[in-house]
Amino acid sequence: MNEMLTRLERKAPAGSDLPVLIAPAEPGENLLAAVEGLRSRIEQALPVTGGVLLRGFAVPTVETFQQFASSFGHPLLKYEFASTPRSAVSASTGAGVYTSTEYPSHQSIPLHNEQAYTREWPMKIWFHCVTASPEGGETPIADSRAVYRRIPARIRALFEPGILYVRNFGEMDVPWQKVFNTESRAEVEAFCTRSDIAWEWKDDDGLRTRQRCQAIETHPVTGELVWFNQAHLFHISARDPEEREVLEELYGIENVPRNTFFADGSVIGDEIFAEVRAALDAETVSFRWEEGDVLMLDNMLVAHARSPFKGPRKVIVAMAEPHGNLGRF
Repeated sequence: MNEMLTRLERKAPAGSDLPVLIAPAEPGENLLAAVEGLRSRIEQALPVTGGVLLRGFAVPTVETFQQFASSFGHPLLKYEFASTPRSAVSASTGAGVYTSTEYPSHQSIPLHNEQAYTREWPMKIWFHCVTASPEGGETPIADSRAVYRRIPARIRALFEPGILYVRNFGEMDVPWQKVFNTESRAEVEAFCTRSDIAWEWKDDDGLRTRQRCQAIETHPVTGELVWFNQAHLFHISARDPEEREVLEELYGIENVPRNTFFADGSVIGDEIFAEVRAALDAETVSFRWEEGDVLMLDNMLVAHARSPFKGPRKVIVAMAEPHGNLGRF
């Protein structure tokens, strides 16, 4: 086997094996043709390490990636109740494949587990690097079990009852029509009722939602506790100081696009999220994308992020295997 395919240069905390690198016996083997021979190895690695990087395989089309992700036994999911802008990838058989989050290239996207700000989420997520950026653009990852262990016990105790997410949809955030994939208020209300989301229609076609979700979860297969939320992304402290000041002055803290609170509605201090972010930073694993790479993650065991980049970059995403905790709270 080509030595270049068996070596992965990465930055990682001591003791981390994330991600498991899998390469073909011969460079350029078609990934879809190889999947049956790879499946048992992948399925054994995911519950242990949480992530697998498939490097050196040929992934000639979006359809190849889509069919690979679909081959693990679950239909690919639609991106519902979105928190960031994405677009479906147009392909004849590429249903369930999306662009990665369409934030400006100079911005970082912090570590998070996909849709952990809801009570229904995908268990599996795949990333495929179609075009690797010449500078930056990594997709850093982190073990959510290790993050949980690193966060101080006193903070974990504060978050055990859950997190309250408050979102105000309007001109400063993704419009509700795009988030819910509908122009119908009745359909929005039906979705919210099913998902235990409280809603309030505001002036100027605005919408406010409130939902209590998990901060800590138990993995349904391994039984391990994971840090599983996006409270640090939604909290007002995630904004740049100047942007935060402008938002609070213009709208008032109750009307900022998104914010998080303790389960009882009380304010979470910035200093708490400073410690949470420090734990996430300490567990970060980062490596350079290579064109053709496919990264498969257990979405509960591993969080992901995006580094700023320059030049062209295209990474597409698929998700599958829904799981959740509706009715628990």
